[in-house]
Amino acid sequence: MPSPCAPATIGIQGDPTMQSETPLARPVRRFIVLVSLLQGLLMYLAETGHDHGWWPFSLLGGRVCWITLVLAVPGAMTLTVQRLDDRRFWQHAALMLLVLAVPAGWAAWSATGAPGLDASEVLGPYGFTTALAVFAALPYLQCSLRHGRWCAPYAELFDHVWQNGLTLALAGLFTGICWGVLQLWAELFALVKIDFFRELFRNDAFEYLATGTMVGLGILIGRTQHRPIRIARQVVQAIVTGLLPLVAFIAVLFVLSLPFTGLAALWDTRSATFILMSVIGVMVLSVNAVWQDGEQPSPYPAWLRHAIGAGLLTLPVYGLIGLYALSLRIGQYGWTSERVFAVLTCVLLTTLAFAYAVAVLRRGGRWLAALPRINVAVSLVLIALMVAVNSPLLDPHRIAVADQLRRWAEARTDAAQLDLNYLRFRSGRYGYRALQTLSADARVAADPALAASVQSQLERQTRIYRHHDEEQQHPRLTTVDALAARLRPAQGSAPPDPALLQALLAEPDATNGCLRADAVCLTIDRDFDGDGRTDTLLCNLDAENTIACSLWDAATGGRWQRVATLFWHAPMDTQRIALALRRGEVTTQPRRWPDLAVDSQMVTPAQVTKPSAPPKEGAADPP
Repeated sequence: MPSPCAPATIGIQGDPTMQSETPLARPVRRFIVLVSLLQGLLMYLAETGHDHGWWPFSLLGGRVCWITLVLAVPGAMTLTVQRLDDRRFWQHAALMLLVLAVPAGWAAWSATGAPGLDASEVLGPYGFTTALAVFAALPYLQCSLRHGRWCAPYAELFDHVWQNGLTLALAGLFTGICWGVLQLWAELFALVKIDFFRELFRNDAFEYLATGTMVGLGILIGRTQHRPIRIARQVVQAIVTGLLPLVAFIAVLFVLSLPFTGLAALWDTRSATFILMSVIGVMVLSVNAVWQDGEQPSPYPAWLRHAIGAGLLTLPVYGLIGLYALSLRIGQYGWTSERVFAVLTCVLLTTLAFAYAVAVLRRGGRWLAALPRINVAVSLVLIALMVAVNSPLLDPHRIAVADQLRRWAEARTDAAQLDLNYLRFRSGRYGYRALQTLSADARVAADPALAASVQSQLERQTRIYRHHDEEQQHPRLTTVDALAARLRPAQGSAPPDPALLQALLAEPDATNGCLRADAVCLTIDRDFDGDGRTDTLLCNLDAENTIACSLWDAATGGRWQRVATLFWHAPMDTQRIALALRRGEVTTQPRRWPDLAVDSQMVTPAQVTKPSAPPKEGAADPP
């Protein structure tokens, strides 16, 4: 089936996989393995340079650009090379080098600029979207090498997608098997006290070089052993051919049930959009796996093709409901980086859903004859979107941070709904700058608790405090004066008693990490037990999802001791609880059922909440 931009026919008729079965010359085979080995060497150089502080590896931005170019460009070269004397091949490599340097530089800029930023929040999506864009662009590069132009027969583009995907899967499988054999080798000799191989295989240099070589050999196998690749493709097609009618039936059945169930239940879940979009994705992938390039006859009779067409006609309903559900959450809670990606994914899949529905309704010609034009257009849009999200145009963190500031400026959100931790650590440079802007905001300054939270976030150097892993990595407070300067009394509370500070220094394990020099802790004074003496609640506000507190009591003689430990685990409300603690909004609630003592053993009753029974028909409401 010709593509929309090139009506040429494929070079070899029949099985489209025959297009890529031109044997690779021996120098090309060596080139594939050597380039992969070089990738491993360059990755090892990056890690060694980082450990020793060598420029540019000592800088996160330098490592991001280096790793992007080392993985993407040589990887694409090993998948596309046909002849080493082809000038277009080297031009493509240089073009990819220049094109990928731009989003790599942008990601490096966004992930740096403030101490302690969680770079993975920026670099994780960047790595995934870049890999997806490169994979989507590879078939066009391969067709350009063969035909000298970017437009090529759809059958050939489709064949390259299958070939590249299965080759990468085979390379991953081959690498895993090789490492399994090496692990068996090491453990076998360890049985007789020979640890040389175990130590060798765990050496960083060996790991990088061996992995690079294994990946190269796996790619070489995928590109030269065409029969296994063809068989794997046929097996996948056979499986999907049997499942596609079932998927279509499920899609139709769900849509037909909506008038009876309503949409209210969908809004009660947080995964409705994901599930609805998954149906579209599974349906589209299944149709393409069965339809292939359109050159082969349909494996279904007419009535079954109509049933599958009915399933495709329901996909726009899934897309519209998913977009509406997502719009409700955005309208209520605002944008986040995850919701930006979700919207882009939903828009792309919904566009596919409508396009496939139109293809079903078109009369004349072969079944779903418009699929080549649709798939080519969507693949180009996908590449453009993946580039845009790694640029200022559609940067998810820029959009999410700007939305938080706009909602705050328009008084559409309160202090408890400001995600300060996200702004400080999880949104890159944009979020840190936004937090600096908030610190000078008049509304923030008018709320002492919020101002203290913003300032403490700006002062923090690390995102998450882990007691066991990080306690020894941070300077500790060792004097009463230093601890007194670090602890902040909540609103309405006095500075902590020096005797309490002495007790805290004497029991570092009982402070929930508040002896760290960069800890964010506060104290609240109350007579919590009604004995006439002031007690102190010491709380650490460092963690993202849990606030840990300890309750201290001044016993007879003024000696302070810890009497209880409290934890508030509320991932969605941590900011709200922290602000309430800073404002000193703590009250006591007596239990209805007191503790019971049996033979000197204290037991606290656990309240059981039973579901209320539905009222009997005709019964009156209780008074």
